[in-house]
Amino acid sequence: MAQTTLNVRMDENVKKQFDAFCTDVGMNTSVAVNLFVKAVLRERRIPFEIASSDAPFFSEANQARLRKSIGQLNAGKGTEHELIEVEDD
Repeated sequence: MAQTTLNVRMDENVKKQFDAFCTDVGMNTSVAVNLFVKAVLRERRIPFEIASSDAPFFSEANQARLRKSIGQLNAGKGTEHELIEVEDD
């Protein structure tokens, strides 16, 4: 099988931490990346959840409020508001 090179740019500190992790578990960075790629191809998805659970927008309370608001809008109970543009400082 022919080999090729994949170049990835990342924060230097993150790479050092990842290299150290790979060494700790008995592999090098190239092997770890190949394992990831093969898992993606096999499963046809990113093999782990990608989420920002600490972001307030994704909190369950906010999501419930959004669902309620969408329901009200779909029922014709919404109120139209003007868009107010705010300048960044």
